[in-house]
Amino acid sequence: MRYAACPKCRHAPLPPDQSLPAACPACGLILAKYGEAIPEPVMAGEEGRVPERVPKHVWKARAFALAVFALWTGWILIDMDIRNGKAGSTFLHMVLLPFHEAGHYAIFRWFGQFIMTLGGTLGQHLMPIVLAAALLRRRDPFGAALFSWLLGFSTIDMAVYMYDAFDPKLMLLGGATGAESDAHDWQNIFGDLGLLRRARGIGLFFGLSGVAMMLAALAWAARILWRQRRYVS
Repeated sequence: MRYAACPKCRHAPLPPDQSLPAACPACGLILAKYGEAIPEPVMAGEEGRVPERVPKHVWKARAFALAVFALWTGWILIDMDIRNGKAGSTFLHMVLLPFHEAGHYAIFRWFGQFIMTLGGTLGQHLMPIVLAAALLRRRDPFGAALFSWLLGFSTIDMAVYMYDAFDPKLMLLGGATGAESDAHDWQNIFGDLGLLRRARGIGLFFGLSGVAMMLAALAWAARILWRQRRYVS
């Protein structure tokens, strides 16, 4: 255990090497023999603690993951075209799709037709939200940042669906478009709310919001790694 301040008199700084016979310069406490641990340092503005020591291979793996996600984000942004029904990643769309359908029929079907219709979008958002919250509780803010990134993409995926509601062209799971069936979630939601004429503007707004969320999540992950670099062992 490496102490940031003396656990007895709170003097700081302490010697970098706290193995025997290192002692507190103020009170003479032998640091290696003191059994009381002090709280791990906490990142300001972040829930969860940063470990005093991060294994080098773990830190390098996280840095590699961040690089992959950053490149993936660039690819998504290049391919994204909300006006033409493209969220930027078919793979991530397919990952979210089972949670979308579960939101309709397994989670929100008990709360009335409107909430059941909205439940598809809520279901696909809930997955990254729940996992990010769980990782924060397990003191893993880096993992939480990556699932926040996925929430940003889910918002873009929702935005494509929103934009399409005004003049439906997207092929739905049933093999028809919203113009040919009554299965288009956001056409029904906006219709019930009297917002169908504003669907395209709302879709573009949430598309930009999703991009901002993804970039913010990457910045959060990068900040965590920057702070953790001091604790690599």
